[in-house]
Amino acid sequence: MKCLIDFVALAFLYVFVFFRKWKYKGRDILLVNTLMYIYLSFVLYFTLMPILVKLPYILNHPYTPMNMVPFIDVLEGRGDFIRQIVLNVIMTMPFGFLFPLTQRRTAKLGRTVFFCFLMSLGIELLQPLIDGLRASDITDLITNVIGGALGYAFFVVFRPVTFWILDHLKPHA
Repeated sequence: MKCLIDFVALAFLYVFVFFRKWKYKGRDILLVNTLMYIYLSFVLYFTLMPILVKLPYILNHPYTPMNMVPFIDVLEGRGDFIRQIVLNVIMTMPFGFLFPLTQRRTAKLGRTVFFCFLMSLGIELLQPLIDGLRASDITDLITNVIGGALGYAFFVVFRPVTFWILDHLKPHA
């Protein structure tokens, strides 16, 4: 229920800001940008939400610094590390696929990975700030970037089909 407030805010932001901006740029751009917006909304849901109801309390708990030992859970056999690694990779694969499409098809691997890194770093730094029970981890950052790179590989493989679909969404003169 607490996440509903965040989703309502995201819906208003989409309808009154982004949709109004994107609808005049063509159906292909509207589709790709909307898919990216929906994807990022779900990333927020799984990593940071609820956000708005917790904002008044972000200074009421200690900030836990990021674990800077890569793959310590794997090395020490703690928890369900395999599941966490797989989920982190899968979570950012859509970013690696969609980001080049939002950049008018010009984003290269380095740019895609860099922005995936920035998104992941932002999430990892905000998690313990928004919720004192959440922790950030360098392993998550690494596996998210790997997921973004794999998503870009899928983009390259499926580029001809993807561009064919998007080109057919454009109005023909």
